[in-house]
Amino acid sequence: MAHLTGQERARYVKRMFARISRRYDLLNTVMTGGRHYAWRKRATRMAVEGLRGPALDIATGTGDFAFDLARRPEVTGVVGLDFTRDMLTLANGKANRQKLSNLTTFAAGDAHALPFTDDQFICATVGFGIRNFIDLPTALREMVRVVRSGGRVVSLEIVRMEGRGLMPKLLPLHFRYVTPWLGSLIARDREAYTYLPKSVENFLSATELDQAMRDSGLQNIRHKKLGLGTVAIHIGEKP
Repeated sequence: MAHLTGQERARYVKRMFARISRRYDLLNTVMTGGRHYAWRKRATRMAVEGLRGPALDIATGTGDFAFDLARRPEVTGVVGLDFTRDMLTLANGKANRQKLSNLTTFAAGDAHALPFTDDQFICATVGFGIRNFIDLPTALREMVRVVRSGGRVVSLEIVRMEGRGLMPKLLPLHFRYVTPWLGSLIARDREAYTYLPKSVENFLSATELDQAMRDSGLQNIRHKKLGLGTVAIHIGEKP
């Protein structure tokens, strides 16, 4: 991946997510022990509490983050955006089955050039997708642009562990070797789930993501670590 240009990497990631789309939800549940459900609910509450209006979910995948947003009483409607149409097909099917199609709209688009006007949403969220952005500063600035003043940008993501203790050494090793095995067993795609731990190794720590959000123009930035420090919810407010 290191030798690929930004556009080549984007095409690679898009094809990869298209391949694993039908097994994506199952793998998420297996790899997190089902904890991703609670993590998303917590992140959506933090995103919209005290606000009211439409929400945007970027890198929405099969739509689970968008559905949790739609169930919040503060949210009047949700747009879920993703660059993989195979994922969006599944999201639309789930919206119909969960009777949420009246509150959710799914569209193909690029997180680096959001097809929305300024100050449109009460929040912009991204769950387990921000580390796949080709140009993180640009994507964060776009999220800030489309959020209203006083609105929030929220990320739920696997982050690079910090510190020198035993856990920061052992958990990445577990992730590096067990995740490809699970991907091969369940999704029949070892390559995709070899990419996943590598993407985490090359991503930011929770503290570094704080700074990236600050550099994008957000304020009152904070984060909450989950999953023994492997996952973090980050939240920042637009001035």
